[in-house]
Amino acid sequence: MLIGFVVGLSAGLFVHMVFPDARWVDNIITYVTGPVGQIFLRLLFMLVIPLLFSALVVGIAEMGDIRSLRRVGVKTLVYTIAISSVAVIIALASVNLLQPGAGVDPALAQTLLADAREGAGAIVSSAEGKPAGISSFLNIIPSNVVAAAADNDILAVMFFALVFGVGLLLVNTPSAQRLQETIEGIFQVTMRLIGLVIRLAPFAIAAFMFNLASVFGWELLVRLGAYVGVVLLALGLHMIVAYSIVLRFLGGVSPLWFFRNSQEAMVMAFATASSNATLPTALRVAEEKLLLPSRISRFVLTIGATANQNGTAIFEGVTVLFLAQFFGVELTLGQQVIVLLMCILGGIGTAGVPAGSLPVVALILGMVGVPPEGIGLVLGVDRLLDMCRTTLNVTGDLTAAVVVSRGEQESVPEDVDAGEVRRV
Repeated sequence: MLIGFVVGLSAGLFVHMVFPDARWVDNIITYVTGPVGQIFLRLLFMLVIPLLFSALVVGIAEMGDIRSLRRVGVKTLVYTIAISSVAVIIALASVNLLQPGAGVDPALAQTLLADAREGAGAIVSSAEGKPAGISSFLNIIPSNVVAAAADNDILAVMFFALVFGVGLLLVNTPSAQRLQETIEGIFQVTMRLIGLVIRLAPFAIAAFMFNLASVFGWELLVRLGAYVGVVLLALGLHMIVAYSIVLRFLGGVSPLWFFRNSQEAMVMAFATASSNATLPTALRVAEEKLLLPSRISRFVLTIGATANQNGTAIFEGVTVLFLAQFFGVELTLGQQVIVLLMCILGGIGTAGVPAGSLPVVALILGMVGVPPEGIGLVLGVDRLLDMCRTTLNVTGDLTAAVVVSRGEQESVPEDVDAGEVRRV
């Protein structure tokens, strides 16, 4: 991806400086680089509905696999939604305050935006004409889930998936178990296909960056640096401030003690950029370093690898608003609230693998009227950001395990460990 980013950016900057108004550049964008990017996006959109539906249904349904842990499952779900909301609020506040995507020439941005919408066809759904106020809220509940999926109404599909998952949680029969296994099979197949599609990402990124750099020139690099800074700032605030407060007042432990004993899992998350790949290490850290009860830590961390993705929610929120600012798409407060909800639910349904949030971000962009092609602007630096947000995701899972463990029959030990906590 980094090679594709550099190749596309270099070629685009060269064309921007040497052939600023050449006709053949427009032809290349129209007939070569544009279609390459569209193929990549269409393949992602083809798979995003079954991916998010199956991930959400299985994630919710698995909370009731063991009857004795249902109460733990409810606590985990409530905590996940609450802390994810805090994460997205931090992200939206950071972007609105610092405006990393502002300052681009409005004429160029609108020209590129119009071209992108025309090339994307039915994929890019404009926010214009969509119901507002109470009608927008009611539309979250689909009257026809098939029609909602056909219209790429992802929020309605996610709502149906949450309700369906709760239904599987309540129905404890062999048939329901087989249905859950079938949906889990759909998730596995979809993830495998997305893994194949991601292999095309370097070519798509090169095409996207050529299109953007040939129009915006060096201004693109300035905006990109500001974007990376805002993402890292929001991730840092959530890690240092939000988690420290949660650990102290809800978990009853010292944040310094927690971070020191969790560092092995955090380093593994940073290196692999995958919550799923870090899960075995996180389980061992929870039981051996944090001394949490295994029955709770295994449940919370397994669910958290898919559901509790605070770093992913922050990344998605910052990315959507940054690209909206970059392309001059003004989002109302109501539309930003919808972005917030989408990022929370998207975090629950995002797979814990490298670049797992890519399909969700692309779809949210299309929903709010921002060209999904713009995602190519951030993919070149996504590997670093992916490593950072995965570190936050895994740290958040361990934080959730500490919070949920408190008050259970087996909790954080009160002997040597507690004494260490007090000393710290």
